[in-house]
Amino acid sequence: MKNFMQMGKRFFLFIAVNLLVMITLGIVLSVVLHFFPQIGGRRGTSGWLGYMAVFSLVFGFGGAFISLAISRMMAKWMMGVRVIDPNTNDPEARELVRMVHGFAQRAGLPAMPEVGVYESPDVNAFATGPSKSRSLVAVSTGLLHQMNRTETEGVIAHEVAHIANGDMVTMTLVQGIINAFVIFLSRVLAFLASQALRGNRSNDDRPSIGSSLMEMVFVIVFEILFTLLGSIVVAWFSRKREFRADAGGMLLAGKPQMVGALRALQRIYDPQLAAQAAGSGYQALQISGKAGGFMALFSTHPPLEERIAHLENLGR
Repeated sequence: MKNFMQMGKRFFLFIAVNLLVMITLGIVLSVVLHFFPQIGGRRGTSGWLGYMAVFSLVFGFGGAFISLAISRMMAKWMMGVRVIDPNTNDPEARELVRMVHGFAQRAGLPAMPEVGVYESPDVNAFATGPSKSRSLVAVSTGLLHQMNRTETEGVIAHEVAHIANGDMVTMTLVQGIINAFVIFLSRVLAFLASQALRGNRSNDDRPSIGSSLMEMVFVIVFEILFTLLGSIVVAWFSRKREFRADAGGMLLAGKPQMVGALRALQRIYDPQLAAQAAGSGYQALQISGKAGGFMALFSTHPPLEERIAHLENLGR
């Protein structure tokens, strides 16, 4: 739960990590196929296309699951999350752990999530981790300072619902499918582009190092392009999962807590209300609460007013 700019930053960070894994694996494969071209069969044939399809599935899902496996570690490193010792003597930190673990028990999680805090003035929280047994719930200091207990409960319940719903694995599977298409299309188009530039040389000829490097550059360019396009599909799925996490948070914490949390975010990030709030500490570019135009396609969260309306209609 966060404003558009913050969720955009983290979303593109995830895409960048996923893309880096794919490009690294792709470079390794390109080197192997250059020196051992018989592995992939005759290039440009149906056999080669079949090999590339299998390779794309294996590496596409492999890249996504590698990103998932290191997600908790990367979140701690990139966001500067400080994990709270459950036995801490700090009463505020202990209360936060108690809140997260209470909702986790209510949701039936097999193991208690790690609980962390990171320094940021933004009102923000997120859940990540490779499984329901190895998860992390982290909140910003801005959230702890600007939300009351009821609102914080709504935020925490929402994040625990993400874990209980298996959203990390679900989104990884979606990302794996996108990765497979990205890898396959990138390599086929890179091959066709490099063939066009090479001229009429036979497919049986082993490409030179120069032409292999040129094809590798094409692959990287196409992978970046198709990954950005694919992220639109991933973001669409993410928006659907947010509605489900809101409903799950309502079951865990109650409708008043969940709606109150969303209304608090709306109050904090609404540009007009924030501009009237004295001493809020937010600048105009930091409180973009609603994305519009093309960039809305990359938004991982629906507009707050839609989420509030969805919750208020539940149970009627």
